[in-house]
Amino acid sequence: MATQDARSGDDFLSFFRRYTQTWIHAVAAAGLTAFGTLTIFHRWFIVLALASYVVPPIVLYLRGTPPDRTDGESTTDRDAATNDRSSATKSGSLEGGDSERSSETDAPDSGDTVPHGGSLDLESDPDDAGPVEQEREADRALGWESVDVPTEATLRDVCVTEAGAVHAVGEDGLVLTGEAVNGGGGAEAWTVTLEDGPAAEGEELHGVDATAEGEAIWIAGDSGAVGRLEAETGLHTDYTAPADITDNWLGVAVGGASDDETILLINGSGAVLRGRYRDGAVSWDDPVQPGGGSSLSGVALADASVGYCCDTNDGVFETTDGGASFDRVGLDGAGGTLETVATLGLGDCLVSADDGVVHRYGESTWTPERVGEEAICGLARREGETIACDADGVIYERTAAGDWDDVETRAPESLIAVSVDTDGDRAVAVGEEGTVVERR
Repeated sequence: MATQDARSGDDFLSFFRRYTQTWIHAVAAAGLTAFGTLTIFHRWFIVLALASYVVPPIVLYLRGTPPDRTDGESTTDRDAATNDRSSATKSGSLEGGDSERSSETDAPDSGDTVPHGGSLDLESDPDDAGPVEQEREADRALGWESVDVPTEATLRDVCVTEAGAVHAVGEDGLVLTGEAVNGGGGAEAWTVTLEDGPAAEGEELHGVDATAEGEAIWIAGDSGAVGRLEAETGLHTDYTAPADITDNWLGVAVGGASDDETILLINGSGAVLRGRYRDGAVSWDDPVQPGGGSSLSGVALADASVGYCCDTNDGVFETTDGGASFDRVGLDGAGGTLETVATLGLGDCLVSADDGVVHRYGESTWTPERVGEEAICGLARREGETIACDADGVIYERTAAGDWDDVETRAPESLIAVSVDTDGDRAVAVGEEGTVVERR
């Protein structure tokens, strides 16, 4: 699993992109033209021309006013109004209070997507759901809360294993582990597994993923940093510079059982490096470029064969041979830059973008779904549920029977990645300055 970083510069660029589509921008541009014309009479009109164009977006950005709002309403007022509307229209709530539902389509939830040849019941009533669906709805009632962990370093990726253990990676080669716990558990359940990466060089780590049972964990990052950790013993093995490549690895995906693992690494040159771990040794193929060389931003494997990756040029690519080859399956016309990808199997793929939209793929068709306004940096899937997190510290949930909901708990810093175990018993989002938010 891999995610793009959330950076303040990107936030402003995303803001300005939306601002240029508003009437305020049109008026500002007209002012720039008008005052610019008057410079033939006096050169100081150039000051007014520049001010009329530059000042409005800066003021709106600093005030936190979304560019699509033109009535001067502040973010605080907007949130209060949203909460009032949410209370009046929703009968259900998550632990701690109601949360806003936001969806721009009546399309079925991404959790409804089935492999080729399957079918969907588009008219199912949540009240008539069977035991499995009722159990999934019960999972939604679990509360999210901030967790104290022994670091203030930015965490860039996270993986919750089938056994319920958590592994997160980030700045300076940090690897953080949250042991599988039953019931309570707090800061004492989190420990630093590695302080300075697999090669003890302190290189930034960007990706982490685990084998099917969670017995082995792979990590990857800058300057070719790659390593494998054994969950039970804590032993780690350094595989830095695989195939003599020292590129910055922006993400890693793992498929298959321990000792029979497929590993995919992605970089900023648009290349995917495939590794296969067998009987204590790993072999690496020659790297392949699924697209035209644009930086890859996300990669995910559903198993040892099926997976997807996405790039920063609207490219989404599918593999059915464990990363030996890829076919482009989309995505044309995305409004924002693709951030990350999640999948459960063939024909089931979601990609998120920095404009707050998640694009759902099924049966060769792409459906955009508005989730929020900020960059959706993290995306996680399990049967019947999708979880997303954004650069503003907001977490969104969606089950097969419902819309996207933003949960009440909000992280104090930007969130970068999220992961959930197969049963939904534990979900974890991580981000800047050691931010960790858990649901269990």
